[in-house]
Amino acid sequence: MQAGLAVFILALLWDLALGEPPGKLHPVVWFGRVAGFLDSRYRRRFPVTDFIAGSFTALIVISFALMLSFSAFHAPFPLNYLLAVYFLKSSFAIRSLYEHVSRTVTEDIEEKRRAVSMIVSRDTKILDEAHLNSAAIESLAENLNDSVVAPLFYFLLFGLPGAVVYRAVNTLDAMLGYRNERYEFFGKFSARLDDVLNLIPARITALLYLPLGGGKVLEYYRLARFKLNSDKPIAAMSAVLGVWLEKQGLYRFPGREPRNEDIERALRVYWLVVGEWVLIVVMLLATGVCPCLNL
Repeated sequence: MQAGLAVFILALLWDLALGEPPGKLHPVVWFGRVAGFLDSRYRRRFPVTDFIAGSFTALIVISFALMLSFSAFHAPFPLNYLLAVYFLKSSFAIRSLYEHVSRTVTEDIEEKRRAVSMIVSRDTKILDEAHLNSAAIESLAENLNDSVVAPLFYFLLFGLPGAVVYRAVNTLDAMLGYRNERYEFFGKFSARLDDVLNLIPARITALLYLPLGGGKVLEYYRLARFKLNSDKPIAAMSAVLGVWLEKQGLYRFPGREPRNEDIERALRVYWLVVGEWVLIVVMLLATGVCPCLNL
């Protein structure tokens, strides 16, 4: 068995059986701490200097991610495989995403608000039940790309460094990629780099819904002109479920009002799409079409 396929299968089994590594031992936490330390030490000055400082911060975190991933190539056997499995597993989160969204399936509106607030940045206190349901489904669809399809796409292209660097950039965007006074320029490099890295994966994610929704997925995909990437998987999920998904003031895809049971339906769709993508990844690694690890 090729090294890349073996590492992927072991990482996948780890994810499905155990979920995420402990917080303090998770590389995403390390990326966040490095970025947070540099962010807190830099005093905002002018747009140009803020952009340069933010770009420098991103490059430091990316370099750290590369260093971690390459450590697996220089470790002795079997530590090299253990590190590769650990770092690859840390780049994607299938079980964790399912668990977080499944907690939003409740009739208790306050509990739903609390659960949804854990997975979206919008203010859940002002959302009605239908918009809470929509937010949960939107988060599932968007993060199917960010947490599953994209990291494995870059694993196929560039091996372990590709997956780990993608996760580092995605973490930087989540921390710094805001359009506000503090991060408008400091986080711009991270946000734009994340956009570039998600250009292809977001569209692959939408296409994975085609066997489930056919022409309707393509119809909704054409409506997804609100954002560069994240609205593409959301449009596809809306098409398959037949419910409206809306972020007020930004986008709305047509359909009936999303109900509690539609979150459960979305979770079933999620597993079908994940299954498609895992099968594709296994086939590409097994046939040697994509680069494998040289451990």
